Amino acid sequence: MDKQQLSKDILKLVGGEENIDQVTHCMTRLRFNLNDNQKADKATLKNTPGVMGVMENGGQFQVIIGNDVPIVYNALVGNMSKSPTADNASSGASTGEKKKRNPISVLFDFISGMFTPILPAITGAGMIKGIVAILVAVGWLSDTSSTYIILSAIGDGAFYFLPIILAISAARKLGSNMYIAAALAAGIMHPTITALLADGHNSSFMGITVIAATYSSTVIPIVLAVWIASYVEKAVDRVVHASLKLLIVPTVTLLIMVPLTLMTVGPLGTVLGNGLSGGISWLFDNMSIFASILIGGTMSLLIITGMHYALLPIVVGSMTTLGYDFIIPLMFAANLAQGGAAFGVGLRSRNSKTKSLAYSTGLTAIMGITEPAMYGINMKFKKPFIAALIGGAIAGAFMGIFNVKSYVITGLAGLPSIAAFVSPAISTLIYALVGGLIAIVAAAIITYILGFQEENASEPVAAPAAEPATPATTSAAVTEEAKAQDEQVFSPITGEVKPLSEVPDPAFSEEIMGKGFAIQPSEGRVVSPINGTVFSLSKSGHAIGLVSDTGAEMLIHIGIDTVKLKGQFFSPKVQAGAKVSVGDVLMEFDREQIEKAGYTTITPVIITNMHQYESIESAGRTTIKEKDLLFTAKA
Repeated sequence: MDKQQLSKDILKLVGGEENIDQVTHCMTRLRFNLNDNQKADKATLKNTPGVMGVMENGGQFQVIIGNDVPIVYNALVGNMSKSPTADNASSGASTGEKKKRNPISVLFDFISGMFTPILPAITGAGMIKGIVAILVAVGWLSDTSSTYIILSAIGDGAFYFLPIILAISAARKLGSNMYIAAALAAGIMHPTITALLADGHNSSFMGITVIAATYSSTVIPIVLAVWIASYVEKAVDRVVHASLKLLIVPTVTLLIMVPLTLMTVGPLGTVLGNGLSGGISWLFDNMSIFASILIGGTMSLLIITGMHYALLPIVVGSMTTLGYDFIIPLMFAANLAQGGAAFGVGLRSRNSKTKSLAYSTGLTAIMGITEPAMYGINMKFKKPFIAALIGGAIAGAFMGIFNVKSYVITGLAGLPSIAAFVSPAISTLIYALVGGLIAIVAAAIITYILGFQEENASEPVAAPAAEPATPATTSAAVTEEAKAQDEQVFSPITGEVKPLSEVPDPAFSEEIMGKGFAIQPSEGRVVSPINGTVFSLSKSGHAIGLVSDTGAEMLIHIGIDTVKLKGQFFSPKVQAGAKVSVGDVLMEFDREQIEKAGYTTITPVIITNMHQYESIESAGRTTIKEKDLLFTAKA
């Protein structure tokens, strides 16, 4: 698939560059902050080849791509004329373009936007720490050697200087100067300050007490400091003349914020961070099984809603203050359970394509990338997703009983991150592996027992800006078992044949919806181009979905933006679910009145399940009558 073209399609369908306030990506998703989510064509995006799904969570508009998301992201950014970061976000906010969001959505958006960019750094460092632990555990590396010291420094560096990394990311998200934020973090972590406060005795600054605290490897103190600093910086920037900004703004901001952080913000953040870590530790020490079942069983739901980002500060705080974390093992269990459920689908399915997809996405899930299995298999068939939640809860209970901990932070909670569970007590690693196996087996067995409905009717074809289609009342859609055959498509309208490139709608002209041809009508009647079933009929009458007896799914879209007529000038002659033959009348419409109302009547006639066909072969006509051969879809 052409990732460059996919990025262009996504850019258009989210409302264009002018609608993008900010965009980042995680392991599988493009995460947009749009000025107006309503401008995004969600229905068309869902049907775009290369897009696995579309979600709106925590104020973000998320486009699920899969493993190729970094390539698509880079292509997307390359097609934009301005940097899609928080630096260009402030203008939209100042002009009142962005809609108000509830505080919880804003908080989740801030946390995810702050942590997502730094995950590669702490993941890489965490994996190095895990590798070092394995080498020491098997006796291949001495913990007194210079090699060990250097490797440990590489692994510890990102965590020790985490406040500086977080300061840059937080400032970027807040729209303030990243380098002033980095200087603020560097100031409170300077070796002289660290030595001054390390003995546990309070110091003073201009007669004001500076409370002893250590800021290396902390999260909350620097986040609070950068948040306050963003307001200080912007306030100073507003009152200083442009010629003096470079000199005055950073100087005043640092002079105010470094002492303020040392005296108040830092100690407060330290107390909050220690309280969160201590609270989680107490919960797992005293209610371990309950907490593990709850988090293990709901982790996939948290991931779907984006709420798992709220756990990141707790995970990092626990790791840096306690040296271990209880939540990562439960993420590990939940991810492996998603893989197990997909394996269960593969075992039970009688369809070769479903089996292949289930096994491949299941393997991807146990490697830590769950979206393909979660969205492509488990949520599609519903019951496997429930089985995955139960499997995660069962494995979580096991890990809670045996007090499984993670000792390093890894980006993917899957088999490649197993080094995270290595500790002096080898039993932790064993229990983690057993817990993961329980998650896979339990979810697979439960999926197999519960079963699932494999022969669901296809969803109605989504047309741009169309009203919801009326679903067919009969099961006419072709099942996955059917194999595509060559399909002859006859003309549904008398008129002039046009290439799709001449349709004034990118969803058709760029073949996003499918391939075929367009007809400029000379008469106001639509007949069936195939033998099959009316699969969907829009309430406004402007779009008709059909599925042929041999499996071709088709869309006839009368005019562009004619949905706005709300059914005026359209007279349907069939209902959804009706069996039709070539030449049966489907619709009559008043061509002249539609054009007088300012709408073009050019009508795309397209195959929407083109993944089952090799190509479209034109009949070579420039003018055409009803029931003349229009094109052939070659299987």
